[in-house]
Amino acid sequence: MTAIDTATLKQQSEALFQRKRLMSVGLPTLVLAYLVYIFFSFDILGLVQKLEADNARALVADSYSYKTHVERDNRSGAVNIAIEGERKGAYSEGTAPEWVTLGEETVIDLGEGHVVTYGAENFVSYEIPGYGRITAQPSRSQGVQAQLPMDDAPDWINVSKNRMTVTTDVGRLTVTRNRTEVFRYFTGWELFFFTLDSPYHGVGFGGVMARALGGEASDIWQDFWTNKMWRHQDVAWAIFETILMAFLGTMGAAIMALPLAFMAARNFSPFTIVRQVTRRFFDFFRGVDALIWTIVLARAFGPGPLTGALAILITDTGTFGKVFSEALENVDEKQIEGIQSTGANPVQRYRFGVIPQVTPVLLSQILYFLESNTRSATVIGAITGGGIGLLLTQAMITQKDWEEVAYYIILIILMVMIMDWFSGWLRRKLIKGDESGR
Repeated sequence: MTAIDTATLKQQSEALFQRKRLMSVGLPTLVLAYLVYIFFSFDILGLVQKLEADNARALVADSYSYKTHVERDNRSGAVNIAIEGERKGAYSEGTAPEWVTLGEETVIDLGEGHVVTYGAENFVSYEIPGYGRITAQPSRSQGVQAQLPMDDAPDWINVSKNRMTVTTDVGRLTVTRNRTEVFRYFTGWELFFFTLDSPYHGVGFGGVMARALGGEASDIWQDFWTNKMWRHQDVAWAIFETILMAFLGTMGAAIMALPLAFMAARNFSPFTIVRQVTRRFFDFFRGVDALIWTIVLARAFGPGPLTGALAILITDTGTFGKVFSEALENVDEKQIEGIQSTGANPVQRYRFGVIPQVTPVLLSQILYFLESNTRSATVIGAITGGGIGLLLTQAMITQKDWEEVAYYIILIILMVMIMDWFSGWLRRKLIKGDESGR
């Protein structure tokens, strides 16, 4: 090796070393600069300052608990007791839970020594251990006249001319001119199985099973299935609509995309103009998200689950068309030639020489998108007015039925898990021929 070659090799080694050094220094610097940009552009500090931990804790607590309302109409003096404040969960007149005593005075025992009393002429008092007795006298003309044991109200008491709110660990008291209301929270999903007017409400599991074996199984199921609070029948139908939406959209897209894929495949469509037009057709449909198609179609055809299925169909036709055409372009030509040598016509060549080769890819993609579209159908249903997505949106809009929101989310997760298992099982059966199902 000459001196010139040695110098050239040395220069190249030094240049390579410098490039690696710049990469080792430059890449982390670039990532750090990007993170700093995100920190300021997304106003991370502002988001942290806006965080309301109390509201977040209350939201989480509402998802696994329920509240019973004890409400007095300050105009008529009538006392109503209802779970979640709904008429469907109202106690009948003259009845109350064991911690509420009805009479000339309504005494509400919130536990741990906390006692609220609805007295005559709209008077209300709240005994709080360690703090004292809070009283209030609401009236139409003078607002809410509240008296506290101490001059300075703590953070958990909010008093104004027309409203007083006392929030403790065991419940909440709200007093306005027209209404006095106590909330008491309990863990669980009350009335999930049977409502207050059902003869099976309050009966233990063993008692229900004994009555079912005694010939009341049909009545028990009917009371559960038509539960007015949790609407199990409506929820089951909504789940079915969501799955149907995903199934119709996915399978319809696959049926439409397969013949079009032959027109887009280079080895099956000799005309360039046909291939390019078909591929641009696929790009257009899959380039617009299914949610956009949902909004457009909802304006054109009105809301409904079929509108959501059509939106999935349009988007997936473009995606399937691209995937299927790529699979067709990679088929083994020798297998097609072997079928052709037997004298098979073009349709037979496609049926026995092409379809068996691409079937595993096609089925795998269809089943994967069926599983994915089950999730997408939930969001689409919230827009088109169908499926479990509609019920979820309605429960969230109320800002109070968060236990129902949790219920629907759990059902959605279970639905996706079942669809994932089903698609995997079907994929093994159809593609791998796995009879063990493992």
